[in-house]
Amino acid sequence: MDSPALAALTGPQAGFAEQRGRVLRFPVDMSPFAGLPADPEADDWADAAALVGPGGLLVLPGYTTPPPDAWTELFQIPGVQLTGEDVRAGDDPEAVPLTAADVPEMLDLVARTKPGPFLPRTIEMGRYLGIRRDGALVAMAGERMRPPGWTEVSAVCTDPAFRGQGLAARLVRAVSSGITARGELPFLHAASENPGAIRLYESLGFRIRRKITFLGTTAPGGDQ
Repeated sequence: MDSPALAALTGPQAGFAEQRGRVLRFPVDMSPFAGLPADPEADDWADAAALVGPGGLLVLPGYTTPPPDAWTELFQIPGVQLTGEDVRAGDDPEAVPLTAADVPEMLDLVARTKPGPFLPRTIEMGRYLGIRRDGALVAMAGERMRPPGWTEVSAVCTDPAFRGQGLAARLVRAVSSGITARGELPFLHAASENPGAIRLYESLGFRIRRKITFLGTTAPGGDQ
């Protein structure tokens, strides 16, 4: 859980892993997340550069060690990791499963609400649920990284015109219900600058486990 991408890519989601040496990442059209060992050496960074290519992006959840000087740090996003041992999960009759056919609508909703990375193949990472009104997708949430014993709830978003109706909370509970039904526990991440989301998750029974930083950096050799 301290390095959720690495744990997922060496565990339940190993089938998605693109790997060079001790460095692993998800396919770039699925997720920007990658994992390095906790004690990366020069060879690991060289493998990372070869894996992503010149100017390629690495996003490392839970990683705080600065990259080598040849790499360009793009951002550090401070956040919190919350775990759902006490989450009040429950199915929702209005939540419908989303499929590959729904991806264009999902991408549009994400573009308007910006809940975090959601790409054309992200839906392959797990189960996604949505709520529709008059046929239009107005809220969604789903599963992303899966470290052993855990599944991340992600892409929680609601069309601005439908906020304040509790749709996000209902979907988080419904997604969590599917996770707990297979004997796993839900967890999620929230940006520190979004206290409203953190309060929502805590109201559902999630508890802050630790602070976490998402580090974004690009490999040497691209257009700087």
